Amino acid sequence: MAVRIRLKRMGAKKQASFRIVVADSRSPRDGRFIEEIGYYNPRTEPSTIKVDVEKAKKWIACGAQPTDTVRALLKKSGVIE
Repeated sequence: MAVRIRLKRMGAKKQASFRIVVADSRSPRDGRFIEEIGYYNPRTEPSTIKVDVEKAKKWIACGAQPTDTVRALLKKSGVIE
């Protein structure tokens, strides 16, 4: 089972906000997930990024691979270098 850390889209049409979730790579984007570890709201100025650092580091240590977008968000929030 390949585990990914990725974004789950929330919000109304053209008013997107995202949750950062840990999910099986085979599940759909907005479908089943294992755990929610944070959120990202690009509509605020500046954009809001909130990540549970301990959970994120635990999942990365267990072998979960972040997507490119989530990797950039985790770098901004200081979880990874």
